Amino acid sequence: MIRRLRYNEIDFRKYTACLEQSEQYNGYARKETLDQLSGNWHILVYNDYEAVMPVNIVKKFGLNFVHMPLFCQQLGVFSKQDDPQINDLFLHFLKKKYLLFLYTFNHHNVFSIPLEVRKNYIIPVSDYSILKRKKYFKGRKSTVKWSQHLIYREVYPDADCFSFIENHFKGLSKEKDLKIFKSYFDFLANHHQLKLCGAYLEDRLINLAVLISEPDQLSLLALVNDETSKKEDGASFVIDKILENNIGEKKFNFMGSNIRGIEVFFKSFGGELNAYPFIENKLMKKFS
Repeated sequence: MIRRLRYNEIDFRKYTACLEQSEQYNGYARKETLDQLSGNWHILVYNDYEAVMPVNIVKKFGLNFVHMPLFCQQLGVFSKQDDPQINDLFLHFLKKKYLLFLYTFNHHNVFSIPLEVRKNYIIPVSDYSILKRKKYFKGRKSTVKWSQHLIYREVYPDADCFSFIENHFKGLSKEKDLKIFKSYFDFLANHHQLKLCGAYLEDRLINLAVLISEPDQLSLLALVNDETSKKEDGASFVIDKILENNIGEKKFNFMGSNIRGIEVFFKSFGGELNAYPFIENKLMKKFS
């Protein structure tokens, strides 16, 4: 019932149709996005593309492992209606046929056995004034009010903008990772999916939100902060302005995190928990 198709065996017309008609649709699983973020991916298919599951392959220690591409939060099973029994078949096949490092399913996927989950926070389309009044934490309201001396601007993706990212992005430990980010940054810009929003202290950029813009949502790919200006609370200011300008039309996806301080920051704007299941080889993680 489940079969594996390598990249050159995939009927991308059927794959795309299944994805676009799925209950679980997300942009990470689009062919163009996976082509950009993955050097080697194929799919698992249920019957004649009734359900599909993209799988990214990486080479570690001379062996091929299933791992998530960098900057790709969720993949998983995509079908017209989420079915735990079908999801179980995919999960069983994945565990039986592959060496696993890490695989994250999407938040719609339900299984007959409980899996570990990671935390994500989303703000649904809302009335901004009600969101701020009723769901912002008291301390976040105060911080946002205090930071109104800053200036909000949408930022053009030029060399100066990326220089700011290079100098202040704390989440990337390897030079190779920064190159992948730059390539993805350019990909999003070329596909008109990149939105950059900045907080300025007078004429100096001190905080930059890098967003993936889709018709129904904005997703926070990165929040880059100049730590020398931390006391200005530009991070709170820029997120608040993004919500003020967009939350009436698009939901806001914070894209994680499981780090306690960042999690509280996201929740303080009224972010709602949107957990998603994953499987991970703990031993591989230890030696990675």
